[in-house]
Amino acid sequence: MHKGRAVAAGLLVLAVTTGCKTITITPNGGLPPSTAPAPSVPGRADVLPAQTAHKELPRRTHATKAPRRTAKPVLAQGSRGPRVRELQARLAQLSLFRRKPTGFYGRQTAASVSAFQHQRRLPRTGTLDRATWHALHSCTRPPTRAETHPHTRKTAKKPTRKPAKKRVPRPDARCMTGRVLCVSKRSNTLTWMVDGKVRSTMDVRFGAQYTPTREGTFRIAFKSRSHVSSIYHTPMPYAMFFSGGQAVHYSPDFAAHGYQGASHGCVNVRDKTRIAALFQQVSPGDKVVIYK
Repeated sequence: MHKGRAVAAGLLVLAVTTGCKTITITPNGGLPPSTAPAPSVPGRADVLPAQTAHKELPRRTHATKAPRRTAKPVLAQGSRGPRVRELQARLAQLSLFRRKPTGFYGRQTAASVSAFQHQRRLPRTGTLDRATWHALHSCTRPPTRAETHPHTRKTAKKPTRKPAKKRVPRPDARCMTGRVLCVSKRSNTLTWMVDGKVRSTMDVRFGAQYTPTREGTFRIAFKSRSHVSSIYHTPMPYAMFFSGGQAVHYSPDFAAHGYQGASHGCVNVRDKTRIAALFQQVSPGDKVVIYK
């Protein structure tokens, strides 16, 4: 009896060796005190870890638009190169540029661009901005090589004979009485007449297709010896105004390039000596007759 109790008491602590690991059986159910699960407290809720504070996300702010910058001109006075030649050739298709393309953006090119902008109701800056460039593209065709690089003929020898005098056609009947500047578009001549007698004759040129010189009978309103255009900012020496901004005046461009160019409606004279003498003789109120 006593022997059986001793055996039972010895079984409370029994070391069983299984393989290489030793398992200790104890009264708490066979697990060591350090590994036994902690008893749950009845009626007590599980404690959850504290929630982290919700961080407020930054609000999206609409990006402010940068102020629009003024578009830089595509071409302006002083520009050079093939694009200038293309511009001049396209303007020539519209009879706004009467010279041969040079590849240089000068005052004549600026005046032609300004005339085109006026036709298209664009700001008349004289510089080729993107809006003007697109408008010009839409109403012209791509120029050919011959149009952008025309051949220039050089005369080997100067003519020995004097050129024959230009035949002046019979003047218009309105020119036969009084003091009259008689201007013929057919012969490109201006004849200063007093009571039907010719006092002097000189070559002239007129406005382009979109800036034509007006025809009819007018009177000299006023004269300005050293006039400068307020629109195109070009000199108009010996100007004699007869219809609004249109006047008879000397043109250095006409003297240099002849009929390759055109005016913006004025009657251009290329002989400075003759126009200077005419300026001294003509008075405000004298008649101007322009006809074909």
